[in-house]
Amino acid sequence: MLRIGRFELEVLETGRFGLDGGAMFGVVPKPLWERAYHPADAANRIPMAARALLIRWPGGTLVVDTGNGMKMSEKQRQIYALDTSRYSLESSLHRLGVRPEDVTAVILTHLHFDHAGGSTRYDEHGELVPTFPKARYYVQHEHLRWARQPTEKDRASFIPEDFEPLASAGLLETLDGEGELFPGIRLLVVHGHTRAMQLVLVQDGGRGLLYCADLCPTAAHVAYPYIMAYDNFPLTTLAEKKRLLPQAYEEGWILCFEHDAYVQAATLQPTAKGFAIGEVLNITAYDTTD
Repeated sequence: MLRIGRFELEVLETGRFGLDGGAMFGVVPKPLWERAYHPADAANRIPMAARALLIRWPGGTLVVDTGNGMKMSEKQRQIYALDTSRYSLESSLHRLGVRPEDVTAVILTHLHFDHAGGSTRYDEHGELVPTFPKARYYVQHEHLRWARQPTEKDRASFIPEDFEPLASAGLLETLDGEGELFPGIRLLVVHGHTRAMQLVLVQDGGRGLLYCADLCPTAAHVAYPYIMAYDNFPLTTLAEKKRLLPQAYEEGWILCFEHDAYVQAATLQPTAKGFAIGEVLNITAYDTTD
């Protein structure tokens, strides 16, 4: 557990999956990204986490992102090498003593299936229902509009079953731009990966943690040129990294990596070409041995 002022933070492992390593690292040559992160399997997939964040404080229990969820077909599970045998969103919450009905708020950084898939589930009648029935789910209005009318490039990343049941239940709240959602919990909006993705910055008493979502999905992506081919606007991603990473270093933020299967969080250290990770932090203990 990591304490930042009045906030208690834990990471929630929701399972492992695999994505194409070339797509994850864009123009970076394979020998370089394999050395920086992990070798690919026979299908060129690299191991990925879908790491949610649990934030608790007096009067609030908040989850940031929800992983892939449990709704994928067997064919989809094979394509993405989805493995929830060791941990899932539900089992990780249970081991931390949190029931779904205890969660009061959910921040969805964006609505790609590996970030919002766990927001809904099938009930005993086979109906889609919100995973957290008493929570308000927060997403940027501009991003919801994009998700409902995606481009051909990223259409496959949006699955309406992950978020439309939230809207139908009256639980989906849309936001317009940056600002504090709750005292000490601030949203930073970026547009390189997809329109209006919101990062979560937790600050209290001078310390801070930034949940990076897909701006820096792994610790290897801290390096400026390491940008995903999945990004709709890669030069915007580059500009956003050059804006936010120096601030993170100067203000001593901890970075939490949503998709890094090996590094939960780390501080930054400067290099001749930008930044690399400094101290590696294990916020919540899990058995992640492959």
